[in-house]
Amino acid sequence: MPLLALEPFIHPEQLLDGPPDDGRWWVLHTRPRAEKTLARRCHDRGVAYFLPLYRRQWVSGGRQFRSFLPLFPGYLFLHGDDQARLTALETNLVAQVLPVEDQGRLHADLGRVHRLITGAAAVTPEDRLAPGDPVEITAGPFAGLTGKIVRRGNEVRFVVEVEFLRRAVSMEVEGWMIRPGSATPTAAG
Repeated sequence: MPLLALEPFIHPEQLLDGPPDDGRWWVLHTRPRAEKTLARRCHDRGVAYFLPLYRRQWVSGGRQFRSFLPLFPGYLFLHGDDQARLTALETNLVAQVLPVEDQGRLHADLGRVHRLITGAAAVTPEDRLAPGDPVEITAGPFAGLTGKIVRRGNEVRFVVEVEFLRRAVSMEVEGWMIRPGSATPTAAG
């Protein structure tokens, strides 16, 4: 049973399709547990944003529950001009605005995260990345996607990192699906 239904997590829906437009990315560090509220307010005001979410399921008292939680707790990615940033600040839900030096890199990282969460794979948040080998997925719906590989117990996990936050998203893969790749993830991948 879902506690809350999935809400819009990207506005507009084609925000991460192709190269970035005239706006710039702002990383907003939100007040505690305010990510979804800030996203709702940005959506209502027509401000472009991306709030990556993942589905978490658990059982309590014999009942199954499901919820959608931020992949990067405490952060929302806003895209626009200074006016868009001011609109977000007026909500009083933003604790800090983090400057983004490499706009293209952040856009590419977010594009890869978006591709993972909108695919059929179950993703999980990763706090820190262990040093790993760069890889490329060669088969399946994520073919061409580049990232790093980590092992967790017997699992092999494909990791896409948002370098700016030093956080990541991972999904389980099998060895036949990957090959050694370049050290720099590609925007398309």
